[in-house]
Order: sequence, then C-alpha cells, then structure tokens
Amino acid sequence: MTVGGWRSWGRMNKLSIVATLLLAAACLTGVSNPPASQASAPATFRVLLDTSKGPVVIVVDRRLAPHGAQHFYELVKAKYFDGARFYRVVPGFVVQWGAAANPAVTKKWSANIPDDPPKTSNTRGTVAFAATSEKNSRSTHLFISLGDNARLDGMGFAPIGRVTSGMPNVDHIYSGYGEQPDQDMIAAQGNVYLKKEFPRLDYIKTARIVASP
Repeated sequence: MTVGGWRSWGRMNKLSIVATLLLAAACLTGVSNPPASQASAPATFRVLLDTSKGPVVIVVDRRLAPHGAQHFYELVKAKYFDGARFYRVVPGFVVQWGAAANPAVTKKWSANIPDDPPKTSNTRGTVAFAATSEKNSRSTHLFISLGDNARLDGMGFAPIGRVTSGMPNVDHIYSGYGEQPDQDMIAAQGNVYLKKEFPRLDYIKTARIVASP
C-alpha cells in the first residue's frame, strides 16, 4: 500500500508486526549525493551511533545481507543519518529511523536496493532495513528489534548485523509518541515538523564507521 507516497504496513494488530516498516522521502541539508560508485564495504564493520540517549554500536556482517550491508555503509559514509529522528518506537517490537532531517537528499538516496534473503533471525538487537511487501523495496529506513521478531523472517526482513554495545540506550529511546508522527508530514517537512510536533523524539547526533577495538 502507498499512502501519500509513503508505503505503510498498517497498525499494531493482526499483521502489525510490519506496521510502518516503510520507505520514506526525507533528507539532511549538506549530506552528499549518492555516489555513482562506492568502495565495497568491508566484510565486517562497526558503526557508532552517537544518539541522544548515548552511544550505540552496530556490527554489520556483509555475509548476512550483501546489498543491505553495502547500502548502509554508503549511507553512513555520506553522513546521511546525522540528525535523523527515531520517529517510530513500539516497545517490545522495534525502534525505527531513516527519514533524514530535511526532505531533499533522501529523494536522491531513494533508489531501492535488491532484496537479500534472510540468513539469520530478527532476534532482539538485530538491525534490518524496513521494506514493504513489494519486491526490492528497501531504501533508507532501518529498525532495531527490541524483542524476538522471528516472525519477520518469513516476510523477507534480512538483518544486516546487530547492536553489540549500547542496547540499554536503545531500550530507553523515547516511545511516548508510538506511531503518531504522520508519515506524509515527515516526508514533506522532515525535522521541522518532528521538532515542532514531537519535540521529545530521540535522535542520532552522528553515525560513523569506527575501527574495531
């Protein structure tokens, strides 16, 4: 389904396990355009999310989802996620982000990537791209599983890695707004809308590739 250009999965009922695991159009001023070509991501790499709740480290394994891992690597290298709000937080289910601060660059990054078949389960702490029921629909939106979401495995959600440090910080990301932020408004206004209407949303200050310890 498409709602105002955003693909939505409905609400937290029967098949709400996929509610709003969606694509969006938003961007951050000053973020570089998608490169025509990009160096291949390492076999494994670490990403430090410096969030408003504290540091979160994600270890990505390219063998799990080659297309997803490469795309995430490119987005982080481009500083795409800097300032991105965690706009959807459902306790026990997911923390989701991917709409950048200002609606313009995500359009440039909105080309979908090919599907990866899931090679590991969506257990607590795993990170996967959001998608729709359509083939090859992943773009810039990701989620961290807050619980055991193994039921997503058969729907094609392929984890690219997992949180290895800072999961308590993820657990404390503000969830008071639930799924209230309007997808069309985020697409149209980005953080201008979110800061005004949902000022308590937590966010990513910076996202960077970091060396292994």
